[in-house]
Amino acid sequence: MFGIVRPCTHRLGDGLTAEWMAHLCGLCLALRSDHGQFARIVTNYDGLIISVLTEAQSGITSGGRRTAGPCPLRAMRTAPVAKGEGARLAAAVSLVLASAKVRDHVADGDGLLARRPAAAAARAVARGWDRAGARTGRAVGFDTAVLVDAVDRQPGIEALAGLGTPLLTVTEPTETATAAAFAHTAVLAGRPGNAAPLAEAGRLFGRLAHLLDAVEDRVSDAERGAWNPLTATGTSLTEARRLADDAVHGIRLALREVEFADQRLAHVLLVHELRRSVDRAFSTPTCAHRPDGRHQPVPGNPYAGNPYGGGSPQGGNPYGGGNAYGGGPSGPGGPYGGTPGGPGGPALPPQFGADPGRPKPRGFLAGCAVFIGLFCTCQICCAKEYEGPWSRKKREGCCRDCDDCGCDGCGCCCPCDGC
Repeated sequence: MFGIVRPCTHRLGDGLTAEWMAHLCGLCLALRSDHGQFARIVTNYDGLIISVLTEAQSGITSGGRRTAGPCPLRAMRTAPVAKGEGARLAAAVSLVLASAKVRDHVADGDGLLARRPAAAAARAVARGWDRAGARTGRAVGFDTAVLVDAVDRQPGIEALAGLGTPLLTVTEPTETATAAAFAHTAVLAGRPGNAAPLAEAGRLFGRLAHLLDAVEDRVSDAERGAWNPLTATGTSLTEARRLADDAVHGIRLALREVEFADQRLAHVLLVHELRRSVDRAFSTPTCAHRPDGRHQPVPGNPYAGNPYGGGSPQGGNPYGGGNAYGGGPSGPGGPYGGTPGGPGGPALPPQFGADPGRPKPRGFLAGCAVFIGLFCTCQICCAKEYEGPWSRKKREGCCRDCDDCGCDGCGCCCPCDGC
């Protein structure tokens, strides 16, 4: 399962964990019911936010839950799961997202997909998922053409992008697609007045997803010679972090304009967990729950706080005191040549450096085979830690309690007032 929002059950607590799992299982079962067992492989954490948003606006109705049978991912237990139009819209979006991911792997020639027969088979699977997503989308009144169009436009935009191209030009198709999906949840929930702020939240969510994916893959893309938006446009990690922080803040503001029946889970996922996703991608493990909105220092963080202010060795920016955010070694004349890892720089700052022991990502087909093994052995659900089937990054099982999430004593697991 892929996605940028991967909450820890320790932080969610029992009540919200049950709700989150209800939507996750509801998405998985909606994919199976409409498109067969194989379609369940496209279940992803970001897609279920569509289901969460729909229910957050309408509230849990009498027909909004059903009891699902035993499943290996739930240790063969039954459980209440989400059903209805929100889960089906999430399934449609997930199918198109997965199709885009497959096409991206094909374009990069990952693993077996570098061979023409495998690439042709993967394209056929992607086209099938596009058609399946369109069928489910029509059933809930959503035209997935806007998603497919965004996927189709992306390669052309990337081909024209070069040094100096605004990064937001590259992220625009993703922003457009997610804005449409978020806005349609207001239609399904019978709250058309929520469409505009949800479209804004969706646009920024799409931007953030694209940014974080680019940041996390930057080193591996460079090693494989694959296209990466940060490298192609010459965007520094400092600027990428600024854009990511602005997106998180914008989502928080947009959600304030939305009329919810019960916003608790949506708020936790789209405000607090998104902030954690940004911190995780930029290797700055902090807490987003301080009442003043600033980062909470975490023991062991070499900069003990916000990378843009407070706590660094130079009193603010971890790179020093002379660039746009405080300068120093990444500023003009610094050893990194103006940007971390830029021309003239001998190396990246330590928290962004390449890990020589990090395994290379798997191709699409190899990742599918590993996913099936993880799925059938319950590791995705119950393992303390497992290796992601495609990215090979360390993941934690979605049902395991987390004993070390860095939130002790800072109020992370408590309700948030005034956000």
